[in-house]
Amino acid sequence: MNANSSAQMLPPVSSVGRLAWLKENLFSSPLNTLLTVLVSWLLVMMVPAMLDWLFFEADFTSDTAQDCRQAAGACWAFIAEKHRLILFGVYPYDEQWRPLLATLVLVAALICSAIRVFWKPWLVVMWTFALIAVAVLMWGGVFGLSYVENDRWGGLPLTLILSTFGIAFAFPMGVLLALGRRSHMPAIKSLCIIYIELIRGVPLISLLFMSSVMLPLFLPEGFTIDKLLRAQIAIILFAAAYIAETVRGGLQSIPKGQYEGADSLGLSYWQQIRLIILPQALRVVIPPLVGIFIALFKDTSLVVIIGIFDLTQAAKAAIADAAWRGFSVEAYVFIAVIYFIFCFAISRYSQGLERHLDKGYQR
Repeated sequence: MNANSSAQMLPPVSSVGRLAWLKENLFSSPLNTLLTVLVSWLLVMMVPAMLDWLFFEADFTSDTAQDCRQAAGACWAFIAEKHRLILFGVYPYDEQWRPLLATLVLVAALICSAIRVFWKPWLVVMWTFALIAVAVLMWGGVFGLSYVENDRWGGLPLTLILSTFGIAFAFPMGVLLALGRRSHMPAIKSLCIIYIELIRGVPLISLLFMSSVMLPLFLPEGFTIDKLLRAQIAIILFAAAYIAETVRGGLQSIPKGQYEGADSLGLSYWQQIRLIILPQALRVVIPPLVGIFIALFKDTSLVVIIGIFDLTQAAKAAIADAAWRGFSVEAYVFIAVIYFIFCFAISRYSQGLERHLDKGYQR
């Protein structure tokens, strides 16, 4: 066999291609083979039944609950009947175009903030106008819009408002707490440690109860804070403590030479942090930060325990209708899909951002 013919020989099929991938990842050992067979069997048993319930045997068009109960699958006619209550809560029915438009404005602002082309100083101006537009649409009272108290806000717009403001205010607060915990000033360091450990030592439910029940007891007589604002403050304080510990881990991963190099350039402390240290630290902790953001978006559902009409509470109100009782699974699947869409979008964006920022470090 000459050199030319041997150079043209292809590798064995078992070492490259799909068969090699299957052998390496699914059948590499007796245990992996057993697990692959078991998982395949579960999928064969579950997936067809789920598809039948979700789509093929589901009812999409019935006008009454009695007709819908005759279907062997899901009753999506219930969602068609109650989707406005689930999405917008008890907001006035004839005015529900306003929370819909406010949601679109908020989502559009979030999408623009995720695109690097829009990372300009005027992004702050855009967010200012977006938040003003959301406030005008939700509250009203101007431009001929009827006034709607925030006690009647609910559903998806309220969930987005709580999570957006929670992330927007908790992130800079968490960064400052992380810097304070690493400070050489004993008083500042002690205060930051006490705050972080105290907040991280209690569940969010406890903070929500305290903000709803106990905080008004400590306020001066005649002075009140809106219940929605109290819940928002509790969410911000809770998320900031977890963000602080995550950012502190990123700061600790920065080599000492980076600080020494910044000192040699004659940069001030805040110039070092803003230009050299913090960008590198945040790049390292993108995955755990995104995990906190996703958890915060889902944890907004806990405000239901203090009577705020978020997406989960709106779904419970729809289920409570005596005429459509018995379709709780469909309602929770519907809101689960909404949560999944937003959380999956955040996760995919973070992966793309991480790959983009990691280009300069790839070998």
